Amino acid sequence: MSRPNIPTYKTLNWPAYNKALKRQGSLTVWFDPDMVWAAKPTGTRGRQPVYSDAAVRTCLTMKVLFGMALRQTAGFVESLLCLIGLNWDVPDFSTLSRRQKPLAVKIPHGGRRVRCTC
Repeated sequence: MSRPNIPTYKTLNWPAYNKALKRQGSLTVWFDPDMVWAAKPTGTRGRQPVYSDAAVRTCLTMKVLFGMALRQTAGFVESLLCLIGLNWDVPDFSTLSRRQKPLAVKIPHGGRRVRCTC
């Protein structure tokens, strides 16, 4: 049994090819300044949460996406907020650890890739 012939392709437009390779490493993160980062009072007894579920879920999403530990995640989100110019406090790793179970973050992954039209 012979091997199937695999077609070979030659790159003819090197500038476009290089631009496409650079775009594969691009990362854009948006934080809405109107996002509710601080938690609303729950009205129950005990210590009230400081950070909203959206804030904790944002941090946990970064954790899952990039495979970081909780302390690294807190530092990463803090640096993102600093770059954007938002003066928001970031949940510490113990808060993230305590609240990650009820807010299970699952990132669906599949064969479909989203392309940027930038």
